[in-house]
Amino acid sequence: MTTRPWRAAAVLAPAAIAAVALSHEPVLTAAALVVAGASWMLAVALFNIGVQLSAPRWVAGRSLAAFQASISGGIAIGSWGWGRLTDAAGVEAALLVSATLMLLSPLLGHWLRMPHIGGRNEDAELLADPEVQLSLTGRSGPLVVEIEYRVAQENARAFHNVMQEVQLSRQRNGAYGWSIARDIADPELWTERYHCPTWLDYLRQRNRSTQIERALHLAAIAFHIGADPVRIRRMLERPFGSVRWKEDTPDRAAREVLPVTNAAAGSSST
Repeated sequence: MTTRPWRAAAVLAPAAIAAVALSHEPVLTAAALVVAGASWMLAVALFNIGVQLSAPRWVAGRSLAAFQASISGGIAIGSWGWGRLTDAAGVEAALLVSATLMLLSPLLGHWLRMPHIGGRNEDAELLADPEVQLSLTGRSGPLVVEIEYRVAQENARAFHNVMQEVQLSRQRNGAYGWSIARDIADPELWTERYHCPTWLDYLRQRNRSTQIERALHLAAIAFHIGADPVRIRRMLERPFGSVRWKEDTPDRAAREVLPVTNAAAGSSST
């Protein structure tokens, strides 16, 4: 998405506000108010579109809610702040200060750059459900996932840096209790560990990744140097005092994979 409309709104709005502050002609004031209002509506609409395009589809609703809440909160705080300034310095001074700050605000873009819009919302290919040997339902859990990597010692720091990004991806998609550990007896062996509340949450978490996140996971796997592929363990946690495992609960799975969801190729990812 081009940034030209944002730049136009960032220039037209402060110019119109300054014109309102300095104008003594009703027609000029009315015209400046129209320009200021149009610039405001354009900016908010473009921000709204940007949020929808940059957020993954499954979290787009919550992203829009956070955006709308920030807009409403900003209006409330700004109304109080500009009201206090108006009482102290007058309407004209408050409008001129507002126009000046708004004109200078694009300079923040040199330090607080917007992320690239469009790539995050590209859904990755769906993964097939992993095969299981226990009878699971969607509510079975908590689930513990352990992934073992074998990484050359000279690549340890680079691998650890990539795993920090992987941590954010896992947590963003619903995992908790994430950790990365290095074997003190075998320094090439690294173990990534995280939890999911239920089996169904784990299946959803696997397919929430975008293409950028999937590429990040593959970048971590690329550090693996073992002859065997990366080892993945998926374990059903049985807390002390759990009442979910009853006497009549079967201890082996049926032939089909439970629960059944849309399967696709490429189930090797975690």
